Amino acid sequence: MPNIEVSLPDRVDTEIDRLVDQGEFLNREQAIEELLSMGMSAYETTGTSTEDDEWVMQNVEDQQDPAMQDDVDEDGRMF
Repeated sequence: MPNIEVSLPDRVDTEIDRLVDQGEFLNREQAIEELLSMGMSAYETTGTSTEDDEWVMQNVEDQQDPAMQDDVDEDGRMF
């Protein structure tokens, strides 16, 4: 695993210590790794679609504008 060095503002460093002390994380290393991962996932682009995204997009594509339909029933009415 690569090692990096980061300078943090005092308030961020203190907040990480507080989260570790409260038991939110086992140690500083875990806290920093998870917090960075959460931040990275917040910036994921929409270029990568999930199954849910594909399902929603397929439903949108399947919908039809009623004004564009040319279905006529046996009485000659359009639906």
